[in-house]
Amino acid sequence: MHIRDLFDLHGRVAIVTGGGRGLGEQLAEALAEAGADLLLCSRKVEACREVADRLTAETGVKVIAMSCDIAQPEDVARVVERAMAEFGRIDILVNNSGATWGAPAVDMPLEAWRKVIDTNVTGTFLMSQAVGRVMIQQGGGKIINIASTAGFGGVDPRLMDAIGYNTSKGAILTFTKDLAVKWGPHGVTVNAIAPGFFPTKMSRGVLAQAGEALLAQTPLGRFGGDFDLKGAAVFLASAASDYMTGAVLTIDGGVSAHH
Repeated sequence: MHIRDLFDLHGRVAIVTGGGRGLGEQLAEALAEAGADLLLCSRKVEACREVADRLTAETGVKVIAMSCDIAQPEDVARVVERAMAEFGRIDILVNNSGATWGAPAVDMPLEAWRKVIDTNVTGTFLMSQAVGRVMIQQGGGKIINIASTAGFGGVDPRLMDAIGYNTSKGAILTFTKDLAVKWGPHGVTVNAIAPGFFPTKMSRGVLAQAGEALLAQTPLGRFGGDFDLKGAAVFLASAASDYMTGAVLTIDGGVSAHH
């Protein structure tokens, strides 16, 4: 297989959750540029529509935008039904939707903890389960979970005080490995990307408060940019990664190499 064919996504169909902004927009752009048709969903459907229109204009692929709260099973079911009705198959799922909440551990409100866990862990499970049923029937597919370097261990609270978020991302790392083992025999690969700090709406507060300290710990001396996840996304979504499952690609400018 020629290297160009290994990375080609023409004829493939991908769902990207949280595809309307931030990392989700970058991931969606990468898959569209590689040729995949897309369904983008998030709670803010307008943002997804804007991205959908731009990607269609720039790449010519078909992109659908939908409203979806991934923590709600009926929303998840609607997204999968629509993808099947429009495209007839689902080859790639990018579980990118996420929530965070900053508070000292002793003060973390239970509602905030539940919101983060429900979105980041339960939502990723519900999407994977619903799409996985389709992929297993099809004879294969690729699930890409967006974890975080915050899931690797403890984080100094002066840099980031978000125990619910860190816990949820640690759970995603184990979920990725366990699902890879369970679904490997069905031809479904499950891998994760663990980004470090990228300036997005979600990370703005942390970067405003601790940006200089975080940069000082980053060997490459900069935060993640608008195309730093694109190669990993296409690699994990394409035939190039067919013999890889249960793995985590860390994209953090070298921060976690310190530990």
